[in-house]
Amino acid sequence: MKSLARLAIRLLAFLFVLAIGFVAFVYLASEKHLRSFELPPAYTYPVPDDAAAVERGAHLTRTRGCRGCHGDDLAGQLMWEVALAPNLLSLAREESPATLEAAIRHGIGRDGRAMYSMPSYNFARMRDEDLADIIAYLRSLPLVQKELPAGKLPFEIRMDIAFGNDAAIAAYLDLVPALKGESLGDPRLARGEYIAMTTCNECHGFGLRADSPWEEESAPDLIIIAAYSEADFRHLMKTGLALGGRELRMMSGVARSRFAWFTDQELSDLYVFLSDMSARAIAQSAINRN
Repeated sequence: MKSLARLAIRLLAFLFVLAIGFVAFVYLASEKHLRSFELPPAYTYPVPDDAAAVERGAHLTRTRGCRGCHGDDLAGQLMWEVALAPNLLSLAREESPATLEAAIRHGIGRDGRAMYSMPSYNFARMRDEDLADIIAYLRSLPLVQKELPAGKLPFEIRMDIAFGNDAAIAAYLDLVPALKGESLGDPRLARGEYIAMTTCNECHGFGLRADSPWEEESAPDLIIIAAYSEADFRHLMKTGLALGGRELRMMSGVARSRFAWFTDQELSDLYVFLSDMSARAIAQSAINRN
């Protein structure tokens, strides 16, 4: 009996050491991944402080969805009980524009670690001047002090990262297509592309074709715009109501809180671009079938 007891104790000790070793491996391997991304070249674009820049920054902050994660007051909140969206008002004052830019466009935090939840793919193609205007707006707001809980990276996610089944946001940013811009041949298309690739690709996939690396999270392929007249499209963006007066699970709320703030010109440019993209995709599909 004593021999069996000693054997059991040794087995439990071995399993305990094995478990500790596994946890250590997961933590170290996931940390290695999070710290494997180089900082981008320092962002040096001057941050303005004039009223026009602040107003433009306010518009960008509203339409690009900063409040969706960081709260209506932009002072931060805990999301999904694990991910901390920090206080942007204090960060805009405490951190350099280069640090803010690395987080916003490259998904790398102020501690040099890649972030898991920051949707930098939505800002990767944002212009320098627009980013500067956002920072100017954040600096112009009264500081709101708020006690925020610490965020955490759940062990299950760390384990997926450690075994190569998941990655930080920074690992996916090269998948965001470059802007075609002036090569599109029409200023309206270029303007609409910029809006789409700094707004719509947050949900509809990096290339707007339901092509998110996380397939189960992609909203529909935006060639569905072919079913909408411009009037219908404007109605959707302003009211959140789709064709037939339908409420959509996510789009309706997002439209009312963000897209309703787009100007008439922005909505027109966005519709022109998405319609052109849709027509090209449908034509190419017909060629492929033949």
